[in-house]
Amino acid sequence: MTIRINRYIFVILAPFLILLSSCNSNVVFSDTHAMAENTWKLMDISSFKAEVDDTLTSNNIYFTLRSSSSYPFHNIWLFVTTIAPGGKSVTDTLQFNLADEKGRSYGRGFGDIHELDLPYKSNVYFPAKGIYQFRVQHGMRIEDLNGVYDFGLRIEKIPIIKPGNGKK
Repeated sequence: MTIRINRYIFVILAPFLILLSSCNSNVVFSDTHAMAENTWKLMDISSFKAEVDDTLTSNNIYFTLRSSSSYPFHNIWLFVTTIAPGGKSVTDTLQFNLADEKGRSYGRGFGDIHELDLPYKSNVYFPAKGIYQFRVQHGMRIEDLNGVYDFGLRIEKIPIIKPGNGKK
């Protein structure tokens, strides 16, 4: 009986899982760094290693921040260091608004969880194949940034639009 029920559930869920995976076909890399005790400590650097094998397609790079209502600020400062396969590194200082003047969070959320995609770079061509490292540290003026569940990095290929045949 249990085997029959498990097969039934698999037959029903399989098409949905295939559909969900096809929706993310442009995702090249996605990973998340969970924060212990929902606190992003200043010295807790979120580190991601993305293997890139396509140097011809342009990409968009996003950060995802999941925070709670107890997050004490309307913005966040980030120090982002990108290290190319050859060892060359570039560091960016970024500031993102997470809520409006009245404290209403941007992004999507349910209950106490707020999730916001933060655009980092758009139309990026990776110059070389290999492992790219992204190291992200919060740049707020306090050491322990409470109310942060996790921080993620996502790289998506920009779909190539083929020109039409010119007929209307």
